[in-house]
Amino acid sequence: MVHKTYGFYKICHGCIKNFPKLEKYSLGLKIENTLLEVLELLLAAAYGLKNEKQQKIRIASNKVDLLKLLIRLSYDTKSVNTKQYLALQEQTVEIGKMLGGWIKSLSL
Repeated sequence: MVHKTYGFYKICHGCIKNFPKLEKYSLGLKIENTLLEVLELLLAAAYGLKNEKQQKIRIASNKVDLLKLLIRLSYDTKSVNTKQYLALQEQTVEIGKMLGGWIKSLSL
């Protein structure tokens, strides 16, 4: 999970470098910071106490939902092209599914 998100960060970082200047320092920065928060939460959940894991994973899941919205916004503002948008959305959906599975496994 952390490895997948790490790889996703590298892809996002490459896309954000090509954002128009106005969006790079607003929308791009928000995407980057949110993704770093997700990584931080995943690490905390992976190495944290069992009773804290579920809370951290739920917060990370909410952040991934925010990322989906921000990525769609970056497409709507023409900061990314269609190919980049589809690749980024695919990654966020996959990470979201992995988080959902992790949440379910902890609920049992």
